[in-house]
Amino acid sequence: MAEARRKLRVGVVFGGRSGEHEVSLAGAASVMAAMDRSRFEVMPIGIARDGRWLMGGDPLRALAREAARLALTAGGAEAHTKHELLERAAAADTGAALMRMETSEGLPEGLRERLDVVLVLLHGPQGEDGTVQGLLQLAGVPYTGAGVLASAVGMDKIAMKDLFRAHGLPVVEYAAVRRHDWEREAGPIARGIAAEIGFPCFVKPANLGSSVGISKVKAPEDLPAAIELAARHDRRILVERAVQGREVEVAVLGNDDPRVSVPGEVCFPGEWYDYDTKYGAGQTTFKVPAPLPADVTEEIRALALRAFRATDCAGMARVDFFIEGERRVLVNEINTIPGFTATSAYPRLWEASGIPYPELISRLIDLALERR
Repeated sequence: MAEARRKLRVGVVFGGRSGEHEVSLAGAASVMAAMDRSRFEVMPIGIARDGRWLMGGDPLRALAREAARLALTAGGAEAHTKHELLERAAAADTGAALMRMETSEGLPEGLRERLDVVLVLLHGPQGEDGTVQGLLQLAGVPYTGAGVLASAVGMDKIAMKDLFRAHGLPVVEYAAVRRHDWEREAGPIARGIAAEIGFPCFVKPANLGSSVGISKVKAPEDLPAAIELAARHDRRILVERAVQGREVEVAVLGNDDPRVSVPGEVCFPGEWYDYDTKYGAGQTTFKVPAPLPADVTEEIRALALRAFRATDCAGMARVDFFIEGERRVLVNEINTIPGFTATSAYPRLWEASGIPYPELISRLIDLALERR
């Protein structure tokens, strides 16, 4: 009788040091519950806000409960939505096999010997931006998704827009503001934004996700408060023209020969896609496939491939677009670690394109090993 094939030992990394714990934990709970246990031995790895790596016990529930407590204590407009996401993660039955290892600062000793591959489900700075990817690369551990360069560019909205523009991709008009410059020359900068970008516009931290620190500015007198809010999160700030149009997303999967999903359209009742709208239950309708003319669909899919290759992306990405007027397509951004619950846009786009959620997870792991 042939010897049974050994299961691949997959470390699922979640949590992280950014303020986006709840999105990461919700995705990790969903992924671990759906993974093919005939192929994979799942090993949960949590990263706490203070940088500790947690392996053994139940790091998912431990981080979810701590983050839920902090979310409610901090309050704010998004506290209720964050708490809902974390409660879902804490209640999930992941059925994970757990390694026993002492909690340590930084990368746990011997991680390379214990794992075949790491599935990275981190969001925001110090997780999605190439920092953890570089750490895993130095340790010789294969990991899912984009490498260091694409992760860093995908996280930095200004660098991303600069790169897209250099590759001839159509983007919204934008300007970059440095916190230091704003503190010294607020008046001239504000006048330049009014002349070059106009109102309404969006003001965003360059390196942050999940709609955190973003403001829609409708009049010049509201610009200083929006820039100061963004500057609390980052020293570099993006200001871009507010597009009145449809929001469409596609999913990309692959390494050197990537595939693109059917497009989906994001529909929501508010003025813009803020945190509660994005993650709150029942706030968003996602139409898959998006009701678009065939030629517009093909243009979006072609631009998604160009954006994926321009950033040297790998594994997976979600590329977001605006459609202004009837047919003007603009590339908004590339997201190298999109939301990954079973009901998130990225898995739903692939489900509609013929790849079910458990198979999608398996393919991402295979792509990580292929890239090694």
